[in-house]
Formats: sequence, C-alpha cells, structure tokens
Amino acid sequence: MKVHYIGILRNESKPAMELVAEKELSSYSRFTRGSIGEFMTVFAKTVAERTRPGQRQDVEEQDNTFHAYARSEGICGIIITDHEYPPMVAHQLLSKVCDEFLSANPRSSWANNAAPQLAMPELKDYLAKYQDPAQADSIMKIQKELDETKIVLHKTIESVLQRGEKIDDLVAKSDGLSAQSKMFYSQAKKQNSCCVVM
Repeated sequence: MKVHYIGILRNESKPAMELVAEKELSSYSRFTRGSIGEFMTVFAKTVAERTRPGQRQDVEEQDNTFHAYARSEGICGIIITDHEYPPMVAHQLLSKVCDEFLSANPRSSWANNAAPQLAMPELKDYLAKYQDPAQADSIMKIQKELDETKIVLHKTIESVLQRGEKIDDLVAKSDGLSAQSKMFYSQAKKQNSCCVVM
C-alpha cells in the first residue's frame, strides 16, 4: 500500500490550479520521477475539475486510485494511492487536510491570486505517516490487532494438541465432562457437519 500524492487544488474555475502538494515518488526510477510527478499533477487537476462541491469520488487509472473530495469553498483535495490502499483511510485524510488548509489559508489568500505562494509543510508528514494505513487509522489498527490475536488463539489451540490427537478423542476420554455435555458436543458436531459445503 502506497500514497504517492497529496494535494489541494483550486477547482472553482478551469483549469484547476494546484495550490499545495507533496509527492512520494521513491518507488519509481530516478529517470522517470519528473515525468510521473507531472502526470500526477495533470491527472489531479483533471479529477479536481470534474468533482462537484460536496462530492467524494474515487477514480481508477492504471495502477493508481485518485481519491477526491471537493469542498464548497472552491477547493478539492486529491490523494493518489495504489489500488490496495483503503479508501476509508484516504477519505479521512482528505477531510483532515482540507480542513487544515482552509483554517490556515483564508480564501482571500488564494481565490483571486493567479499564482498564490502557499505552503503546507504538514503534507510531507502526512505523506510519511499514512504510508501504513493501519498505523494512521485507529480503527484499522484495532482490527489488525484483533486479527493477530485471533491467529495466535488458533495457533495456541492447535499447538496444545499433540500430533494425531483430535478434540473428539479428548472429549470421549474426559472424565470432567458429564454424559450430557458429551452428547451435546456430538449433536453439535453432527449439526455443523450438515452445514459444511464443499
């Protein structure tokens, strides 16, 4: 999973204008980085122009996904990722970046200016932090931890049993289970075997 581009573009008139942007192109050849960066800017402008205020959209182009969020204030946030990157995390970041941009840069500083000189150093930090969406998004982080715990639990149950030993044999030999519990186990196993589709 990779984030290649985060940018804020003015999209209230055509052509759209890149106000601030950061790119992470280290996965590309040194000889092609400049061209790829230019293509990302051109495609980001195109997507921004075609995203209506209040609209969120994801546009797939070759190996990348363009996540867009247009605001009624006349800007559009664009994040370019690979296809595996979770859209929910990208859109959370878009909301955050757009809010921070608008609070730090009043409309008067960029709306009527032909070439505004704006800076948003936080974009570089977000570009680095959000490379791993599980670390950046608390919900994904918790889900990942739960998945790992489940795997450990499965391994623990399997590792307790000795080679060739089965839970059925343990239940049959157990003195700690009543006849009723053993019968419940066998009935439940029968019921579950009827539901297995191969």
